[in-house]
Amino acid sequence: MEDLDWSDWAVINSCLPYKRTMEQYQMRKKMWGAIDVNGNGYVSLSEITRGVRDVLNLGDVFDCRPAINRAYHYSRSVAQAKKKHDDDYLEFREFRFFLQALRQFFEYYQAFSRIDSGQDGRVSKEEFLSENIKQSIETWVGPIDDMEAEFAKIDTNKGGQILFSEFVDWALEKNLDIEDDIDED
Repeated sequence: MEDLDWSDWAVINSCLPYKRTMEQYQMRKKMWGAIDVNGNGYVSLSEITRGVRDVLNLGDVFDCRPAINRAYHYSRSVAQAKKKHDDDYLEFREFRFFLQALRQFFEYYQAFSRIDSGQDGRVSKEEFLSENIKQSIETWVGPIDDMEAEFAKIDTNKGGQILFSEFVDWALEKNLDIEDDIDED
């Protein structure tokens, strides 16, 4: 799949086997084996990023490194089992959750890219307060009474810009759902 069409969510979903079925478990095992090239049972952020590009065949999604990075760290942080290896690595038992988080964070990255009209990796207050952005955001999360207050709430580091990591935290809290993706059951 060379030129991934971001609007082809069915293809994206099919590349991320996170469901709890035997068929998808077997797909994950095969993927894991190809990503964990040295066979040590855990992978680094670099290995998983390369795996998204080469093993999952999501070449264009590889350009969404912030989503990959965030899904990697998020899935490691919510793991409940005691780790066999250093906490800096992802283990197979976290891989299903990583794929699920990756799907969700791809969606958040798509939403973030749509409101980042300057395409500079951050959303200014001016961008966020524009009427077009308000309409999009309300489509994704429901009505927002005070966009200026919402901006301040999202901008947790008070830098005057919304970064992708801040946007993800807010999107998780709001259960953001873009209108044109295909949600899995």
